[in-house]
Amino acid sequence: MQAYCMKCRTKREMRDAKSVTMKNGRPATKGVCPVCGTKMFRIGKS
Repeated sequence: MQAYCMKCRTKREMRDAKSVTMKNGRPATKGVCPVCGTKMFRIGKS
């Protein structure tokens, strides 16, 4: 799944992507940028 990396300022494929549920009940995906190692987060169904 692709997400926007705030550090690289580009869309990249997430590494170690995991589906999570936010406090308000909405689905989201957490992962890591494969280039710089920054945490990535994408709201919405994975």
